[in-house]
This record gives sequence, C-alpha cells and structure tokens, in this order.
Amino acid sequence: MKVKITGLLLIFSVVVGMAQQKKWTLEECVYYAVENNLTVAQYELDLENAKIDQSDALGALLPNLNGTLQASANTGLALDPTTNNLVSATIFSAQGDLTSSVTLFDGLRNYNRIERAKLSGIANQYRLDDIKDDIRLSVANAYLQVLSNKESLKVFKAQLAVTEQDLKRTNELVESGVVARGDLLELEATAAGQEQQIINSQSLILISRINLAQMLGITDYENFDIAEEEFDIPPSDILDNSAKVIFDKALTFRNDIKFAFSGVELAEKDLEISKGAKYPSLGAFINYNTRYSDQNNDPFTGEKIPLKDQLYINDGISYGAQMSIPIFNGWSVRNSIKRSQISVDIARIEYERTMLQLETDVNQAYVDVTSFYKAYEAAQKTLEARSLAYQYSKERFDVGLMNSFDFSQAQSRVDNAEAELIRTKYDYIFRLKILEFYFGIPISLE
Repeated sequence: MKVKITGLLLIFSVVVGMAQQKKWTLEECVYYAVENNLTVAQYELDLENAKIDQSDALGALLPNLNGTLQASANTGLALDPTTNNLVSATIFSAQGDLTSSVTLFDGLRNYNRIERAKLSGIANQYRLDDIKDDIRLSVANAYLQVLSNKESLKVFKAQLAVTEQDLKRTNELVESGVVARGDLLELEATAAGQEQQIINSQSLILISRINLAQMLGITDYENFDIAEEEFDIPPSDILDNSAKVIFDKALTFRNDIKFAFSGVELAEKDLEISKGAKYPSLGAFINYNTRYSDQNNDPFTGEKIPLKDQLYINDGISYGAQMSIPIFNGWSVRNSIKRSQISVDIARIEYERTMLQLETDVNQAYVDVTSFYKAYEAAQKTLEARSLAYQYSKERFDVGLMNSFDFSQAQSRVDNAEAELIRTKYDYIFRLKILEFYFGIPISLE
C-alpha cells in the first residue's frame, strides 16, 4: 500500500511539474482565450436567450389552455351558483373551468415575430463570432509582444557578454600601462548601462506575459510562459492581391459585416410587425365550466346531490370568436411605424458605415504591411552598417587609435540598431497577420 501511494504521489508531482513547465504556442493561446474569455461567455448566454425568444414566438401561434378553480363560503343571504336562487343559509360552493383561445389573424405579427426571433439568433451568432475574431487578433498581438521582448533580452545579454570580454582585455591593457584607466571606466559604464537594459527587458517580459495571461484568464502568472521558438519573417504572397481584392473577399465572410447586415434585416422585420397593427385581429375561444353547491338538493328525494353528480349536471361549454378592429389609438400605430422606419434607415447607415470602416481598415493594413516591411529592410541595412562601423571601431580601439568614449558610442549605435530591427520585425509580422486575417487566413506563425 505504501508503495502504491508513493507511486501515485510521484506521478502527481510529475504531472504538476509538466503543467507548470508548459510552454504555450500562439495557436494554443488563441484557442484557449476564445474558449475561456468572459466576454465570449456573456455573448454565448445572449445567444441562448435568442433561442428562447424564438421558442416564445413560436408558442404564440399555438392555442393556450388555462384552468381555474374557485371555492367560497357565505353566511346569510347569498346566491346559490348552481340554481341562481337567493338562499339564507351558510353555503359552500365551488366552480372550475378550462379555457382555450387561439389567435387566428393579427396582421401576421406573430409570424413576423417568429422570423425576427430567427434573425436575432443569427445576429447574436455573428456578434459572438466577431468578438472571437477581435480576441484572436488581440492575443496574437500580445503573444508577439512577448516574443519581441524575449528576443530583445537575448540581444542585450549577448551585447553584455561582448562588453565583458572587452572589459577583461582593457583591464589587462590598463594594468600593463598601454591604455589609460579612463578607458576602462568608460567601458564599465557601458556594461552597467547594458545590465540596466537587461533588467528593464526582463520587466517588460514579465509585464507582457501577465498581459497575455490575463487575456487567457490565467492567474498563475509566475508559471505561465510561451514556447521558446525563433521566428523569422514568415513567407507570404498576400501582397500579390490588391487591397480591393482583399476587401471584396473580406465582405464575404467578415462577421462584423454579417452582424451589421443582420441589423438591417431585424429593423425591416420590426417595421413589418409595426405595420401589422393596422389590420384587424381575429381570435377564437372555447370554455368548459362546472360548479358545485352544498345547498343543491334532489327535488324528489330532498337529499343533497353528490359532488360527482353535480359536476356532471352543472357543466357547460361556451365558444365563440372575436374581432378587434383598430380605428383610432391616438396615432400610436402610425408613430410606431414611423419609428420602425427610422430604425431601418439607421441600421442601413450603420451597415454602410461598417463596410466603409472595413474598407478603411483593409487599406490601412495593406499600406502598413508595405511600409513596415520597408522599415524592417531599412533597419536591416542600418544594423549592417552599424555593425561594420563597430568592427572598424573595435579594431582601432584594440590598437589604441580610438578612445573608450568613441568606442562606446559605436557600440551603443549597434545596440540601438539591433533593438530597432527586433521592433520593426515584430511590427511587420503583426501587420502581415492582420492583412492575412482580412483575407480569411487563420492566425499562425508558421
């Protein structure tokens, strides 16, 4: 038994350790965020409400059935409900009825309410999917920010390692009297600045990791981390398509466009419902009722008629139909129609505005991909030039032809160029993913 318990504890500790060491990929982060986001959960409940509304609208077409039971006692002069005679006595009576009614015609309002409930369910699904799209982009941006900060940290550590080697060599030259101690102090200041960069970079990594974890709804910030992978500029032929082609395709599947268009359909259906109030409504009903009184006696024997017999003797059925004709209601029907028409116009404007905004976003994303890639290429060229200048400066510094201040400046320019290259790289990747997303390509770093 002890061996079994020890084995189980060992397995549990291994599982926990593996869970704590899990490294999240972008695809895992996107999927987890969509499945666990609180806003998504809220809109999923709205979708459930829309389905209930559809059931309500369908139920309004069906006949209803309601029953009532009533019992009373009277002392003194009272009306016997079974004979409609006044009696002076203590009387106990009861009655019950079943009533069913159905709307036969109401200007097609009930039918249009069913159609509206269906449209509402579809609209809520589009809204939910649009929220998920926004979450995917936000998570991708946060994920790339963590990657960018981690890559910057690696660069800063590598730069510090090079500076430490220069410090060691310069210290030897100082002790041998080849160079002045001021050169050593300048390099020490450079190393201290690089150490500060490393500390700041580590803080940025922690903050960006927490930000990403919060998007995923994960509270164990300390053990949350992303996969340690190197990402180069991903290949893409998205720019082979014009911005107009990308926009036209986005119109066919973007959920924000579908949601805006469903708003127009809902407003038009509300207008039809409002117009239905102009027409007469026709309904039918049927009612079954019966009653009992303890004063109801057999006229021949004088004995009290049993409950069962009274329910049979005193029952009855009534049925009929009624029509309601709207003649004048203080212009409420007319004003309701006008309000519904205004809502249709507002929904159409919103639909046009959403399409215009999408076209603007696609064009902006298209321009961003081009400009950010050019910025990345410029950063590459700058880094190459700064690196060559640094190597030349290092050669001069090593033979004593350059002082430590100028050498530190050359190294600082390389540091800045490397940081700029990392920033422009991930800026370009994110803009590329946005443009691809508008074209229907799922978010992935592969």
